[in-house]
Amino acid sequence: MEYALLIYGDEKVWASRDEEQGRDNNVRHERFAGMLARRDAMRGGKQLALASSATTLRHSDGDVSITDGPFAETAEVFGGFYLIEAADLDAAIALAKELPEGVVEIRPIVPMAESGS
Repeated sequence: MEYALLIYGDEKVWASRDEEQGRDNNVRHERFAGMLARRDAMRGGKQLALASSATTLRHSDGDVSITDGPFAETAEVFGGFYLIEAADLDAAIALAKELPEGVVEIRPIVPMAESGS
């Protein structure tokens, strides 16, 4: 089963890292990604641009509005994700415990129905 490991954190903290701290963080993520690859659990993942670069689209009563920025102002923002393969939630949690981030949300991926086209 596939799971998304969603990484949340404070962009101000991320931005305050000096060059060495940034490199150290990258090394920790490279180790994590390598561990996933060795276990054949890595399916993908990406770091996201800052929340301030987001564009939010809202549908309401047949109208669509588009605004710059994230949906809500919060201290913790969605900063990136890993897409993994794990036998079950317990296995996904065990892998997520190795992720070098403070807040990780684990969500099962809902398989898409075959379109037949």
